[in-house]
Amino acid sequence: MDSLFERTFACLMASSLDEKMALLSRLQEDWSNDRLRLKPTDTVVRVPDPGRPEKPELVPPRKLPKRRLGSREGHAALMHAIAHIEFNAVNLALDAVYRFQDMPRDYYFEWLGVACEEAYHFQIVREHLNQLGYEYGDFPAHNGLWLTTYETDHDPLVRMAMVPRTLEARGLDVTPGMMKKLRAIGDRRGVEILKILLRDEVGHVAVGTRWFRWLCAQRGLNPFTTFQAIVDEYFHGNLAGPFNYEARREAGFSEEEIEWLKSIEAGMFRAE
Repeated sequence: MDSLFERTFACLMASSLDEKMALLSRLQEDWSNDRLRLKPTDTVVRVPDPGRPEKPELVPPRKLPKRRLGSREGHAALMHAIAHIEFNAVNLALDAVYRFQDMPRDYYFEWLGVACEEAYHFQIVREHLNQLGYEYGDFPAHNGLWLTTYETDHDPLVRMAMVPRTLEARGLDVTPGMMKKLRAIGDRRGVEILKILLRDEVGHVAVGTRWFRWLCAQRGLNPFTTFQAIVDEYFHGNLAGPFNYEARREAGFSEEEIEWLKSIEAGMFRAE
């Protein structure tokens, strides 16, 4: 019987899009049918760069060209950026499974489920990008999501705080604005896709929240002050709004955390 962690690592490191999606599908099927062992690997390899295609070219965020959404190229560039986020999210979820090999079984059940949903998101965004006449890899992209994943590979508590609860939670904040922009240019299919992404991402952030709190409870830590301390230490730049408070509540953010975010947003307005 194969090991869940060995199979997950193979999927994580697959560079071909089609191969990665096929490996993930088989991985999920075998896991669901109890055909994989929860046997830790002898060593857990650090992954500075997971499997991905040669394109898109990865550049620093400041070097990404700015394109007007009203143009065909600008429209496609936005969908490409979304596709890139979703592709990265597949690897993020796979790494959450492979990286931390002493968690409860339900943890792996949930994060493999997240990986499969992210793969579905990537596929539907990629198909829409194809309808616009472009393919994933046609535009440059940045690697910020994975850099944070790599920096947090030493501790599942830090990973849950920083990746799902901080970086991916940002998607809850910005997606409604992107939907508004796509609606303004008449892209009804794009709006429908983003509705799916927003609905599912609430659940993904909630998974991160559940395991963050579980780990806090295991270590006797206060979830609120621990989250603040981790964000302060690991977040590059300033945490900034506007925040989608309704979606964040659905994703399990406490009222104490919501009030903290409101104070950050209020401070931004005062600074302006």
